[in-house]
Amino acid sequence: MDRVPTLLPLRAHPLARPHAWEIVAGHGPAFTVVVDVAGGPGSGRDPLWTAAMSRLDAAGVRLLGYVDVDYGTRPVADIRADVYRWAGYPVRGVFLDRTPVSPYSIGPVAVVAQAAVRGGMPDVVLNPGEPPDEAYRELGLPVCVFDGSWREYRRWTGAGARPGDGHLVHAVPPWELDEAARLQVSRGAGFGLVTDLGAPDPYTDLPAWCGLWPGLAEAGGEPGKPAPVPRRPRPYRQLSVVRDGAAAGSAGRSTRTGS
Repeated sequence: MDRVPTLLPLRAHPLARPHAWEIVAGHGPAFTVVVDVAGGPGSGRDPLWTAAMSRLDAAGVRLLGYVDVDYGTRPVADIRADVYRWAGYPVRGVFLDRTPVSPYSIGPVAVVAQAAVRGGMPDVVLNPGEPPDEAYRELGLPVCVFDGSWREYRRWTGAGARPGDGHLVHAVPPWELDEAARLQVSRGAGFGLVTDLGAPDPYTDLPAWCGLWPGLAEAGGEPGKPAPVPRRPRPYRQLSVVRDGAAAGSAGRSTRTGS
């Protein structure tokens, strides 16, 4: 069955849930993982997290650091400080969660994205959880336009989304995971996730399907060939997905990849 490339927000602590990290490493380049140490990078570099993330990096997993923008209400200096703290970890970019959608709030988002690039972390993904104003498309960054429940996703019209956008869908009954994955494809998602986990936090462990399909490259393309991950599109062009590879629509806003 065709599936979109996986972007997996993961807040499972490497000591509390070592199985999750082992399984993710087994998926290798098929996964892009958003790592969250403590609502972001934490106050300083943690050797335990560094070691765990280095193992994923060595396995070919693309890593993004979690940064909470809080819909533009956080001071830019605090957000930028989080970005620079992530530079001490083996991440290739940052996942800007709860980004605003108003054109009047784009300034801080653009500043933080530029800071990430200057810090050697060029892979930047925005997660407003709904389609943003068209001005955000000019930044040329992958955008998650849906971050919500399966129930919301089925009702969602997809208005304002583009092919290649990200869709994060949680609280999917295990027997409907395949249906949710097919709906992502049919709606043109370029990357994302379907998970059976839900409230209060759908990203504290892995979706049920992760341990069942260790070679997700099979679902993303040729056997043995890494599935593509979201990449930077050109402004006002169709998104493909996070870097060497390449989705449409949203109902709910991100509640801290969130969700």
